[in-house]
This record gives sequence, C-alpha cells and structure tokens, in this order.
Amino acid sequence: MDSPAVNVKPSLSRKPSPSFRLRNGSLNALRLRRVFDLFDRNGDGEITLDEMASALDALGLGADRASLEATVGGYIPAGAAGLRFGDFDALHRALGDALFGPLEEEEPGKRAEDDDEGDMKEAFRVFDEDGDGFISAAELQAVLKKLGLPEARNLATVQEMICNVDRDSDGRVDFGEFKCMMQGITVWGA
Repeated sequence: MDSPAVNVKPSLSRKPSPSFRLRNGSLNALRLRRVFDLFDRNGDGEITLDEMASALDALGLGADRASLEATVGGYIPAGAAGLRFGDFDALHRALGDALFGPLEEEEPGKRAEDDDEGDMKEAFRVFDEDGDGFISAAELQAVLKKLGLPEARNLATVQEMICNVDRDSDGRVDFGEFKCMMQGITVWGA
C-alpha cells in the first residue's frame, strides 16, 4: 500500500528531538506501539482525530484542528473512524522524513550496538529530567503523569516500579540498570 504524502509540514515551536525516530527498529516499534495505545483512549484499535487532538493537548503540543486533519486525514483509510496501528506507523515514518529527511543507509563498518547505545541514552534522558544521571521516583512519576498513565497517581506504585529495576538499592535507577531493564523487554511482532 502506498502511503499518502504529508501535505502539511508540521509547525513546531522548537526542533523535535532526534529520538522522534530511533535507529533501532525494535525499540522504535515498541515505543510507537506504546504511544499508539496511549492515544487510543477507548482501546478500540483506532486513533480518531479527537483522540489525537486530546492526547496532543495533554502533552502540551496542541494543534489546530484544520492542520491536524490536513496532516493526518490522508492516512485514515476510507470508511475507518481513525488511524489503525499500521496507518499510525506510516504517518510516523512520513513525519520523520518530512522533519529530518529520509533515513540514511547504515554506514559500512558502523555497528548496530553503537546505535542501540545512543538510542538507550536518549531514552534514559527523557526520564532523567534533572540530568543527574539517575531516574528518581519523582522523575518517573512526572513522565508517567505527562503520558496520562494511571500509575502516576500513586507514588508508592512508582517507587515499587523503581525498586523492581534498582539493583544497588539506592532508590534510583542509573543508566546501567535502565539498560538492563530495556534489554529484557521482548517486542512482540516487531
């Protein structure tokens, strides 16, 4: 299936993070699936324009309805109420190309592990809001809250999440612990 071209270049007040599109395919697929599931508020397998607008507003990235419809509308199949995951993936890829240019072919001799490490560090920095090299329960709770996840409501739940990963029992997650946790995630269907 050919993807429609993105007609409207997104207007952003600041340049998006390069982590918008990770180099590691399975990390990207996992992250994109999680975003899709968060946007799909009613869990019906489709993201309507209303659900997308609501999610963007909650993240502080409000978009005017006409621009959103112009950008996303071409990816919604005829007769569908919204984007299915495959449509959402195609939109994500097209926006990545529009914002950053097409993905470059992998350079000969460049190791995938280097890309994975860079992607892991970028993902870690999302949670490490104060940049001290650790993810605290408060930082994790703040990110979960921004994503609208119910786990953010209870600090004890967030602290338990930290304890499940915290190997040295210092009450925080360092990069090594974060990396071990991420490497232990299985991505189904990626």
